Amino acid sequence: MSRGGLGGGLLVAGTTSDAGKSVVTAGICRWLVRRGVKVAPFKGQNMSLNSFVTREGAEIGRAQAMQAQAARVEPTALMNPVLLKPGGDRSSQVVLMGRPVGELSAKGFFGTAGTLGTPGTTGTNGEAQAGTALRGGRREALLGPVLECLEELRATHDAVICEGAGSPAEINLRRTDIVNMGIARAARLPVMVVGDIDRGGVFASFFGTTALLSPEDQALVAGYLVNKFRGDVSLLEPGLEMLRGLTGRATLGVLPWRHGLGIDEEDGLRVSRNGAVRGAPAARPYGEEVLRVAVCAVPLMSNFTDVDALAAEPGVVVRFVDRPEELADADLVVVPGTRGTVRALAWLRERGLADALARRAAEGRPVLGICGGYQILGEHIDDEVESRAGAVAGLGLLPVRVRFEPAKTLARPSGVALGEAVEGYEIHHGVADVRGGDAFVSDAEGRALDGCRMGPVQGTHWHGALESDAFRRRFLTEVARAAGRRFVPAPGTSFGALREEQLDLLGDLIEEHADTDALLRLIEEGAPAGLPFIPPGAP
Repeated sequence: MSRGGLGGGLLVAGTTSDAGKSVVTAGICRWLVRRGVKVAPFKGQNMSLNSFVTREGAEIGRAQAMQAQAARVEPTALMNPVLLKPGGDRSSQVVLMGRPVGELSAKGFFGTAGTLGTPGTTGTNGEAQAGTALRGGRREALLGPVLECLEELRATHDAVICEGAGSPAEINLRRTDIVNMGIARAARLPVMVVGDIDRGGVFASFFGTTALLSPEDQALVAGYLVNKFRGDVSLLEPGLEMLRGLTGRATLGVLPWRHGLGIDEEDGLRVSRNGAVRGAPAARPYGEEVLRVAVCAVPLMSNFTDVDALAAEPGVVVRFVDRPEELADADLVVVPGTRGTVRALAWLRERGLADALARRAAEGRPVLGICGGYQILGEHIDDEVESRAGAVAGLGLLPVRVRFEPAKTLARPSGVALGEAVEGYEIHHGVADVRGGDAFVSDAEGRALDGCRMGPVQGTHWHGALESDAFRRRFLTEVARAAGRRFVPAPGTSFGALREEQLDLLGDLIEEHADTDALLRLIEEGAPAGLPFIPPGAP
């Protein structure tokens, strides 16, 4: 796969947000790598609170890290050069080439003047250019650095599968677009548009998305992919033929609806809060009883995938909650990470959840805080960085005082917890001063590395720690003992293996239900010439 020294490519766009772009991109990556293709994922600009830290200490969207795993390559900052992390007051933290460079309002980011701090010195020319561009507040100036990242990936891989954002037909944003048709035009990428038929109106969405694009953009839209179809495909085929007659473009596949495939997506919480995590019931318990976990659905929740490893355990039921009475029958309560620690703390107090957590601690019932949740459980927070609220009293459940620093901690540490090896990743501005209790995680010599344990309450800055299988089983055994539950963790559960099974299932969906020959042609050769223009086009 080579075009002028560059590997092949494809942009996976969508009719809407949450149409399935992330999982389709991952599925294509897994399908290609199983064919022996060296493939990498890419998303020029991501907006998500669900992020990950690469081996070189760069922060990227967690969806791109999941896609890299699907492609069996190590994730890097090149795969997601611009990450926006929403905060309060209609602003977002802007992360460029894996490093935060400041806060910017949506209005500033999309074209008018904005102010950002100077990027950190990481030695990447792209980051310096991006920082200069954003200090002028003009997102379109980032197109050059974003394209440089894409070109570097294409020069070192056979194919790069790019994920779009939202819809390419957001006509109010087209001038400054660096993630949909803007990058497709600049890099001459063919575009496949994904539509979620489970929402209804998929034919109108495909047609309308195409018809709102300029002739130059439409020339790259090469086909459609139907996602989440339930039922007999033969009933859909007449509509697909009519769509082809109207647009001159084929539907490249109809993916059936599959339960629980929303792994590491940007907005997966929208599904999770309908019930259990990912909406999936817990598997039959290995022991006599189930274990119930309640996760406080705090505002600006980040890295909610931390609890996915708990939900993967047979007999563990994980639910997101927002009322104190929902904690009553929980064996474990998790206060998760958040991009707004002080705001989340106020929310817990306003809803009565803070008092419920204090009662749990007094009764000796387990509570776990992760990152921002850990900071909330402490005695005191001094925040002149994130909320600029200054000194704020925490819940006082752990002997910890937190001070927010301008520099963000980004790390991939490892250590020992409860006698078991554990790995995680850190993404936080808060620095913890632990003044009592035991460490949550230590090094091999027993020296404290992170976190605090005080009776039934414990906290850590480490995301992803629960993905370490032996530690998770030991942790859940402790929780069950404290809760008086006859729950026994299943001895053979491997979270990594379960994730691989899901990625393989995504690859299977592409291989079995998409026109893979047509996909390969698009990736290798680009959009076919002579695709018809659908009026009216862009206004």
